[in-house]
Amino acid sequence: MKSFKPQMICVIVILGAAIGAIAQETSIKLPPDNPMSQLKAGPGMETIRRDCSICHSTDYIVIQRTDAQHWAAEVKKMMAVYGAPISASDAKIISDYLATNYATHNPATAEKVPSTQP
Repeated sequence: MKSFKPQMICVIVILGAAIGAIAQETSIKLPPDNPMSQLKAGPGMETIRRDCSICHSTDYIVIQRTDAQHWAAEVKKMMAVYGAPISASDAKIISDYLATNYATHNPATAEKVPSTQP
Protein backbone atom coordinates (compact mmCIF):
# COMPACT_ATOMS: atom_id res chain seq x y z
CA MET A 1 0.00 0.00 0.00
CA LYS A 2 1.35 3.39 -0.96
CA SER A 3 1.62 6.13 1.62
CA PHE A 4 0.52 9.70 0.97
CA LYS A 5 3.19 12.32 0.82
CA PRO A 6 2.67 15.48 2.94
CA GLN A 7 2.27 17.58 -0.22
CA MET A 8 -0.52 15.35 -1.43
CA ILE A 9 -2.34 15.63 1.89
CA CYS A 10 -2.08 19.44 1.72
CA VAL A 11 -3.53 19.44 -1.81
CA ILE A 12 -6.44 17.24 -0.71
CA VAL A 13 -7.18 19.48 2.29
CA ILE A 14 -7.05 22.66 0.17
CA LEU A 15 -9.29 21.16 -2.51
CA GLY A 16 -11.77 19.99 0.12
CA ALA A 17 -11.93 23.46 1.65
CA ALA A 18 -12.36 25.07 -1.77
CA ILE A 19 -15.17 22.70 -2.73
CA GLY A 20 -16.87 23.38 0.61
CA ALA A 21 -16.66 27.14 0.07
CA ILE A 22 -18.06 26.89 -3.45
CA ALA A 23 -20.91 24.63 -2.37
CA GLN A 24 -21.97 26.99 0.41
CA GLU A 25 -25.10 28.91 -0.55
CA THR A 26 -24.98 32.66 -0.10
CA SER A 27 -27.97 34.91 0.33
CA ILE A 28 -28.22 38.64 0.74
CA LYS A 29 -31.04 40.33 2.61
CA LEU A 30 -31.52 43.87 1.40
CA PRO A 31 -33.00 46.52 3.66
CA PRO A 32 -36.56 47.59 2.88
CA ASP A 33 -37.10 50.48 0.48
CA ASN A 34 -37.49 53.86 2.05
CA PRO A 35 -41.10 55.07 2.35
CA MET A 36 -40.71 57.52 -0.55
CA SER A 37 -39.73 54.65 -2.86
CA GLN A 38 -42.68 52.35 -2.28
CA LEU A 39 -44.13 50.99 -5.49
CA LYS A 40 -47.78 51.62 -6.19
CA ALA A 41 -49.94 48.54 -5.71
CA GLY A 42 -51.23 46.99 -8.87
CA PRO A 43 -50.83 44.20 -11.41
CA GLY A 44 -47.13 43.78 -12.15
CA MET A 45 -45.79 45.18 -8.88
CA GLU A 46 -44.41 41.80 -7.75
CA THR A 47 -42.79 41.27 -11.16
CA ILE A 48 -41.05 44.64 -10.76
CA ARG A 49 -39.86 43.65 -7.29
CA ARG A 50 -38.56 40.32 -8.51
CA ASP A 51 -36.98 41.39 -11.81
CA CYS A 52 -35.94 45.01 -11.32
CA SER A 53 -35.03 45.27 -7.66
CA ILE A 54 -32.23 42.74 -7.99
CA CYS A 55 -30.16 45.42 -9.74
CA HIS A 56 -31.39 48.75 -8.46
CA SER A 57 -33.53 50.45 -5.88
CA THR A 58 -37.14 51.30 -6.58
CA ASP A 59 -36.05 54.94 -6.19
CA TYR A 60 -35.09 54.81 -9.86
CA ILE A 61 -38.65 53.87 -10.75
CA VAL A 62 -40.78 56.12 -8.58
CA ILE A 63 -38.88 59.35 -9.31
CA GLN A 64 -39.30 59.07 -13.07
CA ARG A 65 -42.23 60.19 -15.13
CA THR A 66 -42.21 59.42 -18.81
CA ASP A 67 -44.63 58.13 -21.41
CA ALA A 68 -45.46 54.49 -22.10
CA GLN A 69 -43.20 54.34 -25.17
CA HIS A 70 -40.17 55.48 -23.16
CA TRP A 71 -40.93 53.05 -20.32
CA ALA A 72 -41.00 50.18 -22.84
CA ALA A 73 -37.68 51.39 -24.30
CA GLU A 74 -36.20 51.62 -20.79
CA VAL A 75 -37.15 48.01 -20.05
CA LYS A 76 -35.62 46.87 -23.38
CA LYS A 77 -32.45 48.83 -22.58
CA MET A 78 -32.15 47.15 -19.17
CA MET A 79 -32.32 43.78 -20.92
CA ALA A 80 -30.10 44.51 -23.94
CA VAL A 81 -27.49 46.85 -22.47
CA TYR A 82 -27.32 45.83 -18.82
CA GLY A 83 -28.20 42.15 -19.23
CA ALA A 84 -31.25 42.20 -16.95
CA PRO A 85 -32.56 38.62 -16.74
CA ILE A 86 -36.12 39.49 -17.76
CA SER A 87 -38.27 37.25 -19.95
CA ALA A 88 -40.27 38.73 -22.84
CA SER A 89 -43.53 38.11 -20.98
CA ASP A 90 -42.19 39.82 -17.83
CA ALA A 91 -40.93 42.74 -19.94
CA LYS A 92 -44.50 43.32 -21.15
CA ILE A 93 -45.87 43.11 -17.60
CA ILE A 94 -43.21 45.55 -16.35
CA SER A 95 -43.77 48.01 -19.21
CA ASP A 96 -47.53 47.93 -18.68
CA TYR A 97 -47.16 48.46 -14.92
CA LEU A 98 -44.79 51.40 -15.41
CA ALA A 99 -46.99 53.00 -18.07
CA THR A 100 -50.06 52.64 -15.86
CA ASN A 101 -48.49 53.88 -12.64
CA TYR A 102 -45.59 56.16 -13.59
CA ALA A 103 -46.38 57.68 -16.97
CA THR A 104 -46.74 61.39 -17.64
CA HIS A 105 -49.95 60.96 -19.60
CA ASN A 106 -51.76 59.11 -16.81
CA PRO A 107 -53.89 61.61 -14.83
CA ALA A 108 -53.73 59.37 -11.75
CA THR A 109 -49.96 59.78 -11.57
CA ALA A 110 -49.62 63.39 -12.69
CA GLU A 111 -48.46 65.68 -9.94
CA LYS A 112 -51.13 68.08 -8.82
CA VAL A 113 -49.82 71.64 -8.93
CA PRO A 114 -52.08 74.20 -7.27
CA SER A 115 -53.40 76.78 -9.63
CA THR A 116 -52.33 80.37 -9.06
CA GLN A 117 -55.25 81.73 -11.06
CA PRO A 118 -58.52 82.70 -9.36
